[in-house]
Amino acid sequence: MDTLITNGIKISVETFYQPSYSNPVEAKFIHAYRITIENLSDMTVQLMRRHWVITDSDGIVREVEGEGVIGRQPVLEPNESHQYVSWCNLHTGMGRMVGSYEMQNIHSGDLFQVDIPAFQLIAPFQLN
Repeated sequence: MDTLITNGIKISVETFYQPSYSNPVEAKFIHAYRITIENLSDMTVQLMRRHWVITDSDGIVREVEGEGVIGRQPVLEPNESHQYVSWCNLHTGMGRMVGSYEMQNIHSGDLFQVDIPAFQLIAPFQLN
């Protein structure tokens, strides 16, 4: 598990290769990832936007930006957490993702960035 704390918000990531959805012959490597967002601060925050940088092992880079996560903009009180699962399609057996969330302090309206730790996406057979 990869973990990072920024501005009082802890982000933890776990990854899972999905062999039943992948097809290496067609350069289709599907990975699921579980993100846990924990509010360790004393403020109530809302996740407004996400930004991902996805890099295949051949150097091809894609960026994904948008509102919220999986159609939601969760609000977290102090000591609350939110967890979701999403997925990524790579064109190579290995790659990496890194990103950030734009969060808003509900009371002040201030926006701030929370970093998502970089994490590896590796098809298990690539390790042999």
